[in-house]
Amino acid sequence: MAVVLTRAEAATLVTVPKESKTQNQGPVIRRRSDRQPTTTDQRLLTSRGSTDWVHTDPWRVLRIQAEFVEGFGTLAELGPAVSVFGSARTKRNHPMYVAAEAIGRRLAEEGVTVITGGGPGIMEAANKGAAKANGTSVGLGIELPFEQSLNKYVTLGINFRYFFARKTMFLKYSQGFVVMPGGFGTFDELFEAVTLSQTRKVTQFPIVLFGSAYWMPMLSWLRETVLAEGYVSDDDLDMLHVTDSVEEAVEAMLTPVPSMVAHDPN
Repeated sequence: MAVVLTRAEAATLVTVPKESKTQNQGPVIRRRSDRQPTTTDQRLLTSRGSTDWVHTDPWRVLRIQAEFVEGFGTLAELGPAVSVFGSARTKRNHPMYVAAEAIGRRLAEEGVTVITGGGPGIMEAANKGAAKANGTSVGLGIELPFEQSLNKYVTLGINFRYFFARKTMFLKYSQGFVVMPGGFGTFDELFEAVTLSQTRKVTQFPIVLFGSAYWMPMLSWLRETVLAEGYVSDDDLDMLHVTDSVEEAVEAMLTPVPSMVAHDPN
């Protein structure tokens, strides 16, 4: 025998959830006009709509996180490594190109990984020297408005979108820096390394300025003006070692700074 219920009787048996005035989205609580008409899952699974979301800051955070994860995961087991900085504009027949290649080769012969920005010029030269000596030749590339792919001598390469993620990899995995002549990019890398070492934000490491004719005018200004005005100390300038010798530069990279503790990869 079928049982027929009236609408009122049926209503007593079925509870229809009322629309909540509070919307919970993970750790976020939304009420009143801040409530959204759809759930996060609905927006995830929809195949239509604007793609502007891929350019929003929350999405960028995920990209930044991904770059750090990729960098740490790739470079964690490099072992001893030295970064070589210098101009991308240095020609292959320039004496500094030849010197950078020799430095890369000698570091590799000592079992030290060579890290560069992965571009042409000085970077290519150091990577070339390391690769030809059967060493690990790392290139940390960066997205630029003009095309610049990793040079062919890179044996382990990562391309970054964000400069700060890339800079972290240089600082985290290098036990020293050889800075060849270069422009604003080279100055940026040099002074960031000096600043972090000076302020003890990182473990101190050796910093070699290769090419005395190029770097001595800058050091003279630092001593005669910056130091004289009291903006830096003698100890700050002592962090910078100038040389024209490939062997001296390599030896400095293999010799711990007196106040330097063991490089901590963590």
